[in-house]
Amino acid sequence: MIRSLVWFSALFLAACLPSGASAEPPVWVVRDADSKIVIFGSMHILPAGVDWRPDALDAALAKADDLWFELPMDAAAQAEVGRAAQAKGYLPAGQTLTNLLGPEDGARLRKIAAELGLPMATLQYLRPWLAEVSLANAMFMKSSASRTEGVETVIERTAPPSAARRAFETPAQQISILADTPQKDQIASLRQTLEELEQGPGAYDDLVKAWAAGDIRALEEEALEPIRKTSPTLYRRLIIERNERWVETIRDRMAGSGETVIVVGAGHLVGQDGLPARLRKLGFKVEGP
Repeated sequence: MIRSLVWFSALFLAACLPSGASAEPPVWVVRDADSKIVIFGSMHILPAGVDWRPDALDAALAKADDLWFELPMDAAAQAEVGRAAQAKGYLPAGQTLTNLLGPEDGARLRKIAAELGLPMATLQYLRPWLAEVSLANAMFMKSSASRTEGVETVIERTAPPSAARRAFETPAQQISILADTPQKDQIASLRQTLEELEQGPGAYDDLVKAWAAGDIRALEEEALEPIRKTSPTLYRRLIIERNERWVETIRDRMAGSGETVIVVGAGHLVGQDGLPARLRKLGFKVEGP
């Protein structure tokens, strides 16, 4: 689902974000006697000219000993993403995507692919997860978004070089989250994306506006509820299991000392399964929504 899977950093783009918002994306702060971690929720790709940076984030980056992203932000990692997707993204010989979807959704796929300028000769042989990624990327590219202006790319480019770069996952791990999801769940998610694409960019625009305004409740309703309902398995793989792993890394970091900034998709930070809620349950003091 576009509104839900948009948090998946290596694979998705973002639509237009209005400037001049009266609020800003939220920042969470975790601290103890000798450690401080600032956590910021990202939109991974944005148009140029968007003013999204909270002062608290910039202040934290100026002092950070280390800076964590979901994935490494170098060219080698991006190349590895492409190789992993190629290796795990194609259907077995003799299968086609339209046959998996059935006549009605197959026709919908053909119509939307034509509108987005994607050749069915390619889409037809992709596994549902990679077809969904391709459709989402094409839609957001049509909206003139650029990964160059995404939150992680901008922060990587502007953060002090003294902050050591770290990552929670490898490209291979991140690709496997989708590629190893059961096929029935991949198909359910692709069908939901096809429905959203037919509705146009309005629903996604609302999601981005909620992020810009720091509307936590709207983020949960727009980004997480659809995937919880459509595919609990994919929600568990994309959100719950990753957050469980990441919170252990954060706990280990808090056992040390120093100042850290963490930048991950905003969908990982909201609701009862989000990182702030999990850290509070572990007894950490977490400032923020």
